Amino acid sequence: TPVVGGVGLLKDAALRVGVGLTKAGLSLFVLGETTGWLGCSRYREIIDGVEFEAPPAVDLALEKRHGDFVRSAVAAGLLAACHDVSDGGLLVALTEMALAGGQGVAVTLDAATPGVLFGEDQGRYVLATDKPEALIKLAAGLPLARVGVSGGDAVVLNEGVLTPIAELRSVFEAVLPKIAA
Repeated sequence: TPVVGGVGLLKDAALRVGVGLTKAGLSLFVLGETTGWLGCSRYREIIDGVEFEAPPAVDLALEKRHGDFVRSAVAAGLLAACHDVSDGGLLVALTEMALAGGQGVAVTLDAATPGVLFGEDQGRYVLATDKPEALIKLAAGLPLARVGVSGGDAVVLNEGVLTPIAELRSVFEAVLPKIAA
């Protein structure tokens, strides 16, 4: 199986940021534009049975701007957690962050369409912070949208409980043994 890895040097390990939401009350933001790209997505494959469609266009300059911003936010000590939005889209990224840290999420979205929830638009990150005003100030000119807060024991969307974290963890941990059997 081909594997791609990246290696970098972190000058101060105390500033490292993981994906897990480890405390309640963190403000959750999405960096990047959400257009709802579903072509070639896990959603289209699983729900619609469509395996091969064109991926979204990649804008390398935009990817660099967003990556540089995330690195500067880490260096400034503004992020408690960070995760790229990729396979499965925004809702999957938020769920992975909840599972990794043991905190639920309460997300509020104006349009909770499949494209917004599961779209795999390029160059997006979920950022968690306990310093939202400083993050917003640092992001001046970049597309940054507040989408929720960490806490509780479930993934909550627009005030409706989707799934408790314990149930998600049970399903997640059962996958590998089923595949290996």
